Amino acid sequence: MAVEYIDLSVETRTEFGKGASRRARSAGYIPAVLYGHGEEPRHLLLPRHEGFLALRHANQLIRLIEGDRKELVLPKDIQRNPLKDEIKHVDLVHVRRGERVTVDVYIEVTGEVAPEHTYVMDVTTVAVEADALDLPDNVTIDMTDREAGDHVYAPDVILPEGVTIAEDEDYLIATVDLVTDQDLGEETDEDGSGEVPTVAEQDAENQE
Repeated sequence: MAVEYIDLSVETRTEFGKGASRRARSAGYIPAVLYGHGEEPRHLLLPRHEGFLALRHANQLIRLIEGDRKELVLPKDIQRNPLKDEIKHVDLVHVRRGERVTVDVYIEVTGEVAPEHTYVMDVTTVAVEADALDLPDNVTIDMTDREAGDHVYAPDVILPEGVTIAEDEDYLIATVDLVTDQDLGEETDEDGSGEVPTVAEQDAENQE
């Protein structure tokens, strides 16, 4: 897991409030706040297009550049406008090598359950703790030959070296069950003959 980051030039934000945020977005910026290491929060403006691309992937490591100042950060909370497919605001957290952080990562499934079995994912992500500059893209669970009644819990997650699970032991991830075929059967009439009367035949019977 090599350290990879995206460079993003930013500006200090000097206006605050909802009105100022709307003006910033109209001018092509994403309002942001940077937290971390006991420092006062810093209010920033990210370029909208570059910021949107940088924040497409969860837990993307970003290097903020403002003049001669360069800082590595992770997105902490992203507020999106689903109607306009835009980012309204983002909270960032400052990180350093050797610092451990807790993030949600996607779960990848490997292996096949036993024949005539299936499984249901109760969740698609799990919280893990790892070095801030060495975060995994995902973790895995192995479903090989699992049968009905089997459950996959947090301790069953396969983790990369240096990564630990940050969930309770009873955190349910997946459940295995038998495949069930829905038997629709044949539509039958009241006498059980298996023949369904046509509309005309039903009308004739009603007139008798």
